[in-house]
Amino acid sequence: MQKFYANGKLLLTGEYLVLDGALAIALPTKLGQSLTVTSNNKQKLVWESQDSKSYPWFQHTYTHLHQKINDNPIAERLRVILLQAQKQNPKFINKLVDNVTTKLTFPRKWGLGTSSTLIHLIAQWAECDPFELLFEAFGGSGYDIACAGAGGPISYQLQTNLKPIFQRVNFNPSFKNQLYFVYLDKKQDSKKGIARYREKGKVSEAKIQKISTLSTELINIGGLNDFEKIIVEHENIIADLIGFKKVKSIYFSDYWGTVKSLGAWGGDFVLVTSDRSEKETKKYFNEKGFNVFLKYKELIL
Repeated sequence: MQKFYANGKLLLTGEYLVLDGALAIALPTKLGQSLTVTSNNKQKLVWESQDSKSYPWFQHTYTHLHQKINDNPIAERLRVILLQAQKQNPKFINKLVDNVTTKLTFPRKWGLGTSSTLIHLIAQWAECDPFELLFEAFGGSGYDIACAGAGGPISYQLQTNLKPIFQRVNFNPSFKNQLYFVYLDKKQDSKKGIARYREKGKVSEAKIQKISTLSTELINIGGLNDFEKIIVEHENIIADLIGFKKVKSIYFSDYWGTVKSLGAWGGDFVLVTSDRSEKETKKYFNEKGFNVFLKYKELIL
């Protein structure tokens, strides 16, 4: 039996502009996905994907990886990923004789990286490059792939030749007990978000550099007030760039702290700050109808 694990992800800074080379700060999560492989000797690849409650949300049996699947888009996408991994490592899946089970430790709709963790897991299993696998199969910036194998917060920058530069950073704010994550339950499609961003045209080098500077400042941040100032400035830049309203003005205009979108704007988790008690802060969001409220240390690796 073989077993692999990959972390989930949240993008703290650099959303959208990370695609054009801006320095971003990303946070791997304690929640992620595992992949277990056992032999079956049946000349078949039997695949099952389970959610966080162990319910099988996807099942498929492959007898030929080179045969296109027209009636099951998930099975077809997975087939393409497996073939791409095999292209990188011809020794991978020489015979279809495996049972594979993947299991999420977070709810699928949370947007913490169901696809990116899968890519990283398959790359571990196939002993191939997870970034190459991602860029060939999905596209994107790759920060989520870096998070999947990271041991803590990272800085991430994509070069023009699609070669990522990333490293662990000492982002361990003294005020992390005043940071929380709230789930909006309005899942966003990352591909559509990227497409909308691209429709806006080329981004100026000045804006890319500004976001990079804010990311650098955030790594070495002092107190909560300075952190909030950077968040507000960052939100203003991205809102102006993509033409979206800030999430705080949409849902939380009377909130006393700051609110920051994470990743594709408008859908999954937001980061919120608070100088009040956890109980009072949680009550505010619960009364607004947002019941998934997590402490920083609960979610971030």
